[in-house]
Amino acid sequence: MHRRPAVFVSSAVALLLCVAGWLLAPSAQAAAGDGSPRDGNIAFYGRWDTTDPAAVVPRFAGAYLVTGFTGTRVALRQRSTIDLYYSIDGAADVYLQNVSGTVNLTPTALRAGQHTLRVSYRVVAGSYHGDAVFQGLALDSGAGTFAAARPARLIEFIGDSITVGTTSSKNALTAYGWLTGEQLGAAHTQIAEGGACLVSAADGCTGMADRFLRAGTAAGAPLWDFSRYRADAVVINLGTNDVGHGVSSTTFQTVYTQLLRDIRARYPLAAILALQTFTKRYATQTQAAVQAVTAAGDRNTFFVPTDGWIPAGGLSDSVHPNDAGHRAIAARLAPIVAGKLGGAGSPPAPSTTASTPAPTTPPPAGAACAITYARTSEWTGGAQFDVTIRNTSAAPVAGWTLTWTLPAAQRITQSWNATTSQSGAGARAVNVAWNAEIPAGGTAGFGFVTDSAQSGATGFALNGAACTTGA
Repeated sequence: MHRRPAVFVSSAVALLLCVAGWLLAPSAQAAAGDGSPRDGNIAFYGRWDTTDPAAVVPRFAGAYLVTGFTGTRVALRQRSTIDLYYSIDGAADVYLQNVSGTVNLTPTALRAGQHTLRVSYRVVAGSYHGDAVFQGLALDSGAGTFAAARPARLIEFIGDSITVGTTSSKNALTAYGWLTGEQLGAAHTQIAEGGACLVSAADGCTGMADRFLRAGTAAGAPLWDFSRYRADAVVINLGTNDVGHGVSSTTFQTVYTQLLRDIRARYPLAAILALQTFTKRYATQTQAAVQAVTAAGDRNTFFVPTDGWIPAGGLSDSVHPNDAGHRAIAARLAPIVAGKLGGAGSPPAPSTTASTPAPTTPPPAGAACAITYARTSEWTGGAQFDVTIRNTSAAPVAGWTLTWTLPAAQRITQSWNATTSQSGAGARAVNVAWNAEIPAGGTAGFGFVTDSAQSGATGFALNGAACTTGA
């Protein structure tokens, strides 16, 4: 019914390629299932250089390959020495150092049958630690590969050493981008390099606004063929390094705006999330760039405040998150990305007639809750609010709807961990799948961003029951 995607396609799912009408030119390949680099059953996620059909090379951090295979053993064919991670049948990643040639990944034979394999090469500051050249798989006699299930979504992360995962235990594999993709069950790529800037600086700082368009990090690298995959969401974390390379605020904002336009031109349907850098460098210019493209009609690009995302003890130095810091970032980011992938984009346009939010079903008898909220960040023209719902009853809450009143003319522009809507001053938040149930004594939470810094909410009510409010 659906044709196989062209070799080396890193998109989410072959079915999506057909539904979306993406036409990928066929390419010559070896016999299906033979484990060669041209084997169409091997999915390459990220930007891989396929110029040499016998030796395929990843060009950005966090690239990986996935395939299914039969038999009891599997080995990698590597050109020269490399450090790598591999996982068979979804088990924890195994780390191998300084391996080359035919690298046995099954020192203990597997049970006969079908298995899955994922391989990624270790990066240091965005460069691969050794000779990251994939030359195929070695399988049992009579065994072959098969196409493993492919995620329905693909998320691309653009950034610098923070996005690479520098100073975390497994670099790219313990970075927030990889963790977010894995948490959401999505394919993921990390278009990042250690020390990179947004703007290509005269002193040699790599400018990711340019490298996003290319197949690798080297200056003058060929332009990337964006028909190779389509991202469903793009997360940008850039600006931490530009200040040390003489990039002016005006130049930064101009280049960031152009990057957003370039991303939109390549991924017309993707949600684009521009993160406030964790150091808050160029935060105002980043938000202004987002405002420039949204004012021009792009309703699927968002500025994401990140205040408080990295907990105490979450940095390995003054800039780079450690493993705990990356996990904390992913915990905050994943629900936001999930909301955008689920179709929760900009809030509905203001109603011309104010109305009361729709009534909801009353909670079980005896149920009660306590609501607290805090304005966790504010800037010119906006603020972020976090809300916590605590179930104070002896029975679980199975699904919740929260209604409240906003100050006059204030609009919700973003939200996460809830589906929000607004009619006039009345606002409404409904649970999402992962936080619908609140056990007795437990809590759930969500957040939202408004277009002014006034007090964020008054008169919270949960499922029609009055609740205590606090700021």
